[in-house]
Amino acid sequence: VQLQASGGGLVQAGGSLRLSCVLSGRTGTFSFYAMGWFRQAPGKEREHVADITWNGGVTHYADFVKGRFTISRDKAKNTMYLQMNSLKPEDTAVYYCVAGPSTVRLNYWGQGTQVTVSS
Repeated sequence: VQLQASGGGLVQAGGSLRLSCVLSGRTGTFSFYAMGWFRQAPGKEREHVADITWNGGVTHYADFVKGRFTISRDKAKNTMYLQMNSLKPEDTAVYYCVAGPSTVRLNYWGQGTQVTVSS
């Protein structure tokens, strides 16, 4: 199973980006897994951004993205999204998609996608 993130790029402050994460391979049980996003900025520790339950019924957000970011998933496409609006320079980081048996056990990691927000 692979987690493939995409959609990062360079955007001006106040702009928007939508990240995608595709679950591929022998998805099987992973279709019932929770998924989420973490990020890591240069010189900083990795931090949780948002997560979503397997059926999309429950979402959690870090305080610093509440009201600006929206996580969603399309189970039929095995794809998770992160809509990021009102981006700030401090949102600059590598964003990683993750999956796991629950939102507190997101232990499968994909490669990251770089998001850069210019001031």
